[in-house]
Amino acid sequence: MLMSTQANRYAHQLLTARANAQQIPCLTKDAELSIADGYDIAKRIADIRIAQGEMPVGRKIAFANRTTSANYGAREPINAPVWAYIYDDTVRYADNNHGLQSLKGAVQPRIAPEIVFKLGSAPKANATVEDIAECIEWMTHGFELAVCPFPGWKFEAADAVAAFGLHGSLVLGEPHVLSEGTRRHLGDILTNVSVSLSYSEGTEYTLHSAGFGSNVLDSPVHAVWHLHQMLKEQPQFAPLAAGELIATGTLTDAYPIKAGQTWSTAFSGVALPGLTLSFV
Repeated sequence: MLMSTQANRYAHQLLTARANAQQIPCLTKDAELSIADGYDIAKRIADIRIAQGEMPVGRKIAFANRTTSANYGAREPINAPVWAYIYDDTVRYADNNHGLQSLKGAVQPRIAPEIVFKLGSAPKANATVEDIAECIEWMTHGFELAVCPFPGWKFEAADAVAAFGLHGSLVLGEPHVLSEGTRRHLGDILTNVSVSLSYSEGTEYTLHSAGFGSNVLDSPVHAVWHLHQMLKEQPQFAPLAAGELIATGTLTDAYPIKAGQTWSTAFSGVALPGLTLSFV
């Protein structure tokens, strides 16, 4: 178990690196840290950020994509999802599903297309996947900008948990309020959804990759259920609550981005508009 003084030291080290847009060695390079240790550091970071005036507005799920998550992990694959808080100053809405995003201060940024939910009510303790769907008020499409303070995107799961879940910012498209009928079948609908991801460095777009809802723990709704289950084993953190935003995990891999590029998505199998985001 990580001592409080150690957790605080790591927390301040990560916060300083974030503030200065610096890379640092992995925390696990010289220390044996468990996933639980990573969450202890994450809790210290959350307490500090809240004390400084930031407000958590939800959570992001990372490494939920079964087709890509095992590609991460310097010593062993990351085969289980993790989560981190997202904040009022890291989340914003695009205008008419088009946005402009500065990469200033973003360390090794990557883009990840996700399904994002807003909870209209808190799941009960023994909620099923169907119960989780009933709690969802609306869904939207979002681009997460993942950042990594560790050189070459090489880290262990505990490093990623501690380092804000690799969360940089989240840009959301237009929310779509769900009908009762849609919520009833939402898990299956999103299992079968697909997204195409394209990019441009001029006037023409090139198809980059595609992803599927089934990649994300069988469905983005299932991913929220997994998060709900994780939180039951982490009493130091509050359970899911009404009003929270949940970024459910990338539908594709997370890809490196740079200023001058524009990335765009298109969906099939669900009535969600794509999102276009340009970087400067």
